[in-house]
Amino acid sequence: MKETGGRALFATAAVICVIAAIAIFGFMFARSAPAFRKIGVMSFIFGEEWSPAREDRYDDETLAGSYGISKMVVGTMAATVGAVAVGGTLGYYTAVFLAFFCPKRCKKFFSAMVRLLAGIPSVVYGFFGIVFLLPLLSNIAPNNGSGLLATSLILGIMILPTVVSLSQTSLEAVPRTWYEGALALGATHARAVFGTVTKAARSGICASLLLGVGRALGETMAVVMVAGNSVAWPDGLFRSFRTMTANIVMEMGYAGEVQQGALVATGVVLLVFILLVDLLFGAISGRAVSGAVARRTRRQPKENAPARSMPAVTERFFRTLRDAKEALGYKLNAPRLNAGCAIGAGVLTAAALLLVIGFVLVKGLPPLLSKPHLLFGQYRFNSEEITVLPSLVTTLMTVLLSLAVAVPLGICAAIYLNEYAKKTSPLVRMARAAIDVLGGVPSIVYGLFGMIVFVPLIRGTSTILAGSLTVSVMLLPTVVRSTEESLRSVSDSLREGSLALGAGKVRTIMKIVLPSALPGIVSAVILSMGRVIGESAPFIYTMGSVISAVPKSYLDSNATLAVALYRLSGEGWYLEEAYATAVILVVLVLGLNCAAEWIAGRLNRKLKGESR
Repeated sequence: MKETGGRALFATAAVICVIAAIAIFGFMFARSAPAFRKIGVMSFIFGEEWSPAREDRYDDETLAGSYGISKMVVGTMAATVGAVAVGGTLGYYTAVFLAFFCPKRCKKFFSAMVRLLAGIPSVVYGFFGIVFLLPLLSNIAPNNGSGLLATSLILGIMILPTVVSLSQTSLEAVPRTWYEGALALGATHARAVFGTVTKAARSGICASLLLGVGRALGETMAVVMVAGNSVAWPDGLFRSFRTMTANIVMEMGYAGEVQQGALVATGVVLLVFILLVDLLFGAISGRAVSGAVARRTRRQPKENAPARSMPAVTERFFRTLRDAKEALGYKLNAPRLNAGCAIGAGVLTAAALLLVIGFVLVKGLPPLLSKPHLLFGQYRFNSEEITVLPSLVTTLMTVLLSLAVAVPLGICAAIYLNEYAKKTSPLVRMARAAIDVLGGVPSIVYGLFGMIVFVPLIRGTSTILAGSLTVSVMLLPTVVRSTEESLRSVSDSLREGSLALGAGKVRTIMKIVLPSALPGIVSAVILSMGRVIGESAPFIYTMGSVISAVPKSYLDSNATLAVALYRLSGEGWYLEEAYATAVILVVLVLGLNCAAEWIAGRLNRKLKGESR
């Protein structure tokens, strides 16, 4: 009975992941279908005018407002391209620097800095953009500095850790013999790296760029804070524009019936974009490094295979381009130039982290120390004395409940996928596809899903319970993937030894496998805590965005720390309080990241029997 019950429990968790993915799509499409029918799919996507009318209803014969999102679609694409141009280029060269040019003594330090950069909440990046980047750009801009350039720079820094981590993994996975063979043929270190290794890792690098594209497409709060948010074409670096995610956040709070449906439909269009990017990412990353070797084999002509040829004019054109490229690279000494770019990228990445964290700490610590009521004061309605204590309590309550839901479900689903299920099982394929889908859904879409599903179920208003359930669904793919990777790292000999001594499957998992995989699981839990603390978009319309009294139960409404920072920095009236809130956020999230690394390292050493 214990074995059967355990298997059923783990399988149920995997089924819940599938149901969650289906529910997100089902509810989003169901809520947006009336808007698509009323407005028209083509008119909605390609229409240039966005001027919604609050009084519009689905049963009206005509619409008083206009609902076209083409300007916001183009704005989203422009911001994404700009982010990839900044973060993709800088991230690629930083990955090369960490893999091949960084001194061994500094490599661990630089890698930790990149991980810390990934842990900074997006709302802190947006706040940094408001108080530092926009005033700096206003010196050369005709406006306050907001627009495509500021958005591209902020998003570029945000996607940089994603590009660096995956690109570095792909570069280091290339067989060492490729690099050594290039050196044996007379190539310099730089030429061997950029002429051989980076080309072999091209698939993995492209996959990292696609993952960065998905992150940039779904980013919400940082874009809202620096883009300007006018519904206009992004036809200049300093022209105010609006993205699809920003449109949802800015107008959902006061939207009428048709307008709300149009905003949910905007989320559906965004979701389709993200899914297309995820499909491309999966297709490319599956052939990352091994595909480079396989392509070399496939390119060799088979015996008796008909030779394929291109027209002579086309062949001469491409040969001319290739010769010109090689001649230019030789004159510019391209390998040495690329090596210089890699070193410069490493320095810029470190400078970006120090600038963001240093600026927030320098500006936020003095008001936090001089005004202790900001952190410990009692909330008073209509008082000028702001306190973030209610938001801190709300954040901690959200962390506890969301982890209590997501961690057991995620661990049980990972156990089923890794320990019980066959790879060819339909349930396994569905569960893995669902987890991949959940991992790619933007946070603002989770917010819409929570507003559609959990808010009506729980008193019909924003509550901490609704926000916690929403973010627990968002944490599932992180917990499942991290736990599954940790379970895979456990040696099969430990499982076989336990079974040979007479232990059952469930006992082996609970007593042998899970304790051995504990470092990775603990790290995943701590990093999930950091993600909950740093998220803001899923909470605005599920939990509330107004700082009020300390909540007494999960049925109360309040703002988390990240949402409070967004509200305090919005009008520029409470900048000192916003700085102090940013410091609290940064310290909490970076402290959790450091704790995750320390605990994982300590547990790993303990499992290996090392004393230190």
